[in-house]
Amino acid sequence: MQLDGCFVKYDGTSFLGVEDKMEVFKKCGSSIGYNSDILTRRDVVLAYMAADNGQYFRVGGSGSVQGVAQCVQDLSLSECQDCLEEAGGRVKSECGASAWGDVYLGKCYVRYSERGFHSRSADDDGDMDKTLAIIIGIIAGVAVIIVFLSFLTRICDRKEGK
Repeated sequence: MQLDGCFVKYDGTSFLGVEDKMEVFKKCGSSIGYNSDILTRRDVVLAYMAADNGQYFRVGGSGSVQGVAQCVQDLSLSECQDCLEEAGGRVKSECGASAWGDVYLGKCYVRYSERGFHSRSADDDGDMDKTLAIIIGIIAGVAVIIVFLSFLTRICDRKEGK
């Protein structure tokens, strides 16, 4: 099982320190069509993710395209490099002109997104903002009604007391 920032693997055979480029999971977003600027930026980000920088975790971006890559640390840095090159090539070829893509191999993963990471897309943010605004509006409306009714009650009590 591989989640953001977490990797759990169970097997009856030893896998520590062994390269594994088998595709475990792949998911691609909706197509953005042919947008040469975005596709060029995606290619730059994927190349950076696959570049040898001596680290197991990599993050970077180019304009509106962001990327992240990571290897499990039982690989050597050269094996990590090799795995990330494979994952980057697969996400590029299999996701094509998608707004985002994730490819998880047995020992590494690469993901990119045109508007930051897709766990919460820009559309989700807009929907959340609208929902929050509606909820705040309802709460404010109820508060105004309570204050108005309290005011009316006081006025009615004063008239009855006279």
